Amino acid sequence: MNNYYNRDPQKKMFLDIETLPAPEHVHEALKEIHAYRKKKRERNGEKYKKSFEEFLAETGLDGTFGRIFCISYAINDDMVHCISDENEKKMLENFWEAAKDVDLFVGFNIMDFDLKYIIQRSVIHGVKPKTKVRLSFARYRSEPIYDAMHEWNQWGYGKNVSLDSLARALGLGSSKTNMDGSEVFSYYKKGKYKEICAYCNADVEVTRKIYKKMNFE
Repeated sequence: MNNYYNRDPQKKMFLDIETLPAPEHVHEALKEIHAYRKKKRERNGEKYKKSFEEFLAETGLDGTFGRIFCISYAINDDMVHCISDENEKKMLENFWEAAKDVDLFVGFNIMDFDLKYIIQRSVIHGVKPKTKVRLSFARYRSEPIYDAMHEWNQWGYGKNVSLDSLARALGLGSSKTNMDGSEVFSYYKKGKYKEICAYCNADVEVTRKIYKKMNFE
């Protein structure tokens, strides 16, 4: 029997992050970038309709200027933990300390977003990742990073499935019961930090269930 589904890395980390737009101390730099893009478009005879506020909101999806609000993770079948700190550097240091003995990093769209974002913010803050495995982002592999979204699509091209859709298709319920990712910043501005962590934790739980279902565990 093929033992593909019987492989059992010693330590698996299931993770998810929630992010926010760029903090105020980089707004001046972003205004310069926004003005440059607008000028460049207009020079080419095009209209640049995106306001600075819209441009700023999009930075939450990019680790270049955006920031991490929280990182939720679980090791194997242990409980889910949520790391959150206004000091992003400290939060990243705590994350890499928790990840130092991990064999396999598991997430949903983790290669193109969550783990990539964590790496980008770590570089910006000068926080060196502590890992026993070399974190390769090479495609078409399931180790040391297992991206459930890509594995479900068998690394094919086309429309990617959402976490919510896949969870429902597999009969696992949904983590999107009280809020969704588009509401994180509004919750943050209202001081609803516990709710954001709870939402992030729920995504980790669902991701873990999806991983087990996909690997016949």
